[in-house]
Amino acid sequence: MTKLKYLDLRKAVIDTCLQMNEEGINQGTSGNVSVRTPEGFLMTASGIPYHKMKPEHVVEMDLDGGYTGEYLPSTEWRMHMDIFKHRPEAGAVVHTHSIYATALSCLRKDIPAFHYMIGIAGGTTLRCATYAEYGTQELSVAMLKAMKDRQACLLANHGQIAFGENLAKALWRAGEVETLSHQYWAALQAGKPVLLKEKQMTTVLARFKTYGKQPGELKKGDALSVTGPVRRDVPKRLAARKKVTKKA
Repeated sequence: MTKLKYLDLRKAVIDTCLQMNEEGINQGTSGNVSVRTPEGFLMTASGIPYHKMKPEHVVEMDLDGGYTGEYLPSTEWRMHMDIFKHRPEAGAVVHTHSIYATALSCLRKDIPAFHYMIGIAGGTTLRCATYAEYGTQELSVAMLKAMKDRQACLLANHGQIAFGENLAKALWRAGEVETLSHQYWAALQAGKPVLLKEKQMTTVLARFKTYGKQPGELKKGDALSVTGPVRRDVPKRLAARKKVTKKA
């Protein structure tokens, strides 16, 4: 038997699929997951239940629409391929039919800045792509347009799609999209949400660029995601060096 390439990545794709269903943001085999490789990407096969999925069911694809192996990739392979082709920062993609995101996608409306966390998609709105039939190039084109300057979008009468630098970040973002969709739906039941202004979201988006980063990862001029508290355990040598610098 030929040794499978990227065995660890294949297992990580399966783990992400299982986690996606465990978190309740997908049902059955309706969603799909992919991760970038040097030659293209790996993605889930079509129609195989995640709890039965094995590494050989994760399909190796290139960026020209070709695949290797006995199993067909998911019908939505075009969306994944086009994200990897057009968004070099994308390391992994998660597509789901999560309940509230799908419900709002049927309204075919963008989700506005009712909450600052809408910034996790990369802008002041979470856009909804225009409708196109599943598995088609037209859907992929509509998705790319809705994801301009964004890392996630709703897909009209379909669901949602999100990407991240790795599988964990892509799954996290898809989960946040579903949470925001649920919150927006709930707010609409109570009345008309008060939207944040463009200026308010501008500062949020600047801070989101350093979201989750530790001090050593920050660059000069970065807006701080967290207003830092005072560190109490600074090593003595570092503290002494700071005192010398101040005197100088």
